[in-house]
Amino acid sequence: MKIGIIGATGNAGSLILKEALSRDLSVTAIVRHPEKLQVKVPILVKDLFELTPKDVAFFDVIIDAFRPPVGQEEMHQTSLKHLADILRDTDTRLLVVGGASSLFINDNQRMIDVSNPQVDYYPTAYNMYQAFLSLKIEEQVNWTYLSPAANFIPDGKRTGHYFTSDDHLQKNTAGKSEISMADYAIAIIDEVIEPRHLKQQFSVYS
Repeated sequence: MKIGIIGATGNAGSLILKEALSRDLSVTAIVRHPEKLQVKVPILVKDLFELTPKDVAFFDVIIDAFRPPVGQEEMHQTSLKHLADILRDTDTRLLVVGGASSLFINDNQRMIDVSNPQVDYYPTAYNMYQAFLSLKIEEQVNWTYLSPAANFIPDGKRTGHYFTSDDHLQKNTAGKSEISMADYAIAIIDEVIEPRHLKQQFSVYS
């Protein structure tokens, strides 16, 4: 199995790369700045928006851990659209490092519906939600969208344990909705190895 990780030098992407390597998987880092990589792996130096169908045809799985710069949050939408365009009608699977804004908090409302538009993270939450809505209707893309818990902890511990849910936000026994990026990385690589959520959104918490 050949895996390409877009954004492999970012917070989540680097941990996903590390997790994949720990399981002896064949991984290529798809990055713009290879000098930022902390491990030695095969590299495809290319901007996400310049990737072609030929580039991605080499891979069995593409993991999208791309995160745009502050102020350019609309790229959450345009980047995912581009990936869908080049993966449409192929066998390559697309696993998206998603957001929590699309998760339901009750029968009728998602997190984005109760988010304050004035907070700093709102542009990211809104654009990730809109990107998800567009992906959700893609019938010819083999996608999976993995949402983290509400609190996605960059430097959290790798406990090795997590719980899965559907598209509803869940809390642990302490009443917290959280997961470390390290444990999230375990979950997404588990999904790579044993697909259980083809063309579905699911979520993880710990």
